[in-house]
Amino acid sequence: MKLFGYCRVSSLEQKEDRQVVAMMGLNIPPDQIFTDKQSGTSFNRPRYKAMVRKLKPGDVLFVKSIDRLGRNYEEIQEQWRILTKDRGVDIVVIDMPLLDTRKGKDLLGTLIADLVLTIFSYIAENERETIRQRQAEGIAAAKAKGIHLGRPSKSPPENFPDLVEQWENGKLPLEDLLQQVNFKKTTFYNHLRELKKNMEN
Repeated sequence: MKLFGYCRVSSLEQKEDRQVVAMMGLNIPPDQIFTDKQSGTSFNRPRYKAMVRKLKPGDVLFVKSIDRLGRNYEEIQEQWRILTKDRGVDIVVIDMPLLDTRKGKDLLGTLIADLVLTIFSYIAENERETIRQRQAEGIAAAKAKGIHLGRPSKSPPENFPDLVEQWENGKLPLEDLLQQVNFKKTTFYNHLRELKKNMEN
């Protein structure tokens, strides 16, 4: 029987230290702790796949929280089934002591574990949807107040109106214009709309 740990963070900027420290505290060997830095929206996680290939029946996999296994209710359920049924691995969710398949191997214990998994994976997806909704509401409220989100917009050069006029008269190809102002098409059209709006006022 070998002990494995799986950690995931959603971006390169986030740190997995808290998850790794929890694994080390359980005496899981460092070479058996697998970490992916990738969003849960994509389950193409190379380290996770590499770990699953190493798992043997009777091994124990530790995860800090249930949402490390998948991005939504269905995926968490699917990965749980693959690991416990197909691979014969035990799973321990550190933050949820009730989700420990080493306990209660009889029919009642399995039923309880399945019920708890169903409830907690539903809660995990519901929390994620709530966070997404709050983010969308926050962005909408900020836009309504005229607050710019994201990267600062690059200002057009002083001769931007002249370049636009040349482009509109067919004297300057769009590709050349974009190169001169160092804009992408979307940025160019955004500034073009602003220019037209200012000319109308």
